[in-house]
Amino acid sequence: MKKMLVSLLMVFSTYSGIGQGINCETCKDDSLYYRACLLYTEACEFPQGSDSSQILLDKAIEICPYFSSAYYVRAIPFLKRGEFITWKVLIDKAVQYNPQLYLGYRGGARFMFLRDFLGAIRDIEKADSICAYDIGFIYNGDYHLQIIRALIYRGLGDNKKAIEIIEKQLKQPDYLPGPFDYLHLGVLYLEFHNYQSAIDCLKKQIEFNDSLAEAYYYLALTYQAMRMGELFSENITKAKDYYLKRKRLPGDGSYMDYVDKVYLSDFEVSF
Repeated sequence: MKKMLVSLLMVFSTYSGIGQGINCETCKDDSLYYRACLLYTEACEFPQGSDSSQILLDKAIEICPYFSSAYYVRAIPFLKRGEFITWKVLIDKAVQYNPQLYLGYRGGARFMFLRDFLGAIRDIEKADSICAYDIGFIYNGDYHLQIIRALIYRGLGDNKKAIEIIEKQLKQPDYLPGPFDYLHLGVLYLEFHNYQSAIDCLKKQIEFNDSLAEAYYYLALTYQAMRMGELFSENITKAKDYYLKRKRLPGDGSYMDYVDKVYLSDFEVSF
């Protein structure tokens, strides 16, 4: 858990530049941008999606139509409310004027909210090709975009490539694993019938972040596949206990749909 907290602190410090945190004083040479920036900064003081915030963002865009961050912040509430067409119009403008900053965000959202595999992979791989730096994480910090890329390839049926991408990312010298990385890698190995690697990854997930019913659930399924009934029973019981204590992947009331999330009905089938 300590490792996970350090990792998340790094994630949020990386992402503090998206949306908020613009220093308007650095852009005084562009009077339109500067005036729009002041309105944008004021908008960010109000609750996200509120009338006060959205009206100020509209004014910023009217003054400076190429102010990308205003489109981005304006778009977020529509994504969370499920108004995807309006979100897409706005986020496309943000990407148009600042692709390096917002391509990865759009790709991550396309996957997490819409399961738009092809659109998401185009965005993320384009972002990776034009950025000279690490492409970073999705907006809430749960996943590095390379992990999202791997999950997309898994969704497209290429589990081998998905494993390669996650393994490569985990070996990056400056990368600390995300809160669910080893879980997904373990499930991929389970689907590949590489049971020992699945066990190793799921145990690493438990060591790194022992707060997920899913880790014990898929560990149980691995032991079941290996015909190790006692270990299956031990882990499936613990998985159900964790689930009932709400120690599981986000999803209940969440805006996003998390891959490999388990539900109560899954335990009935497993037993």
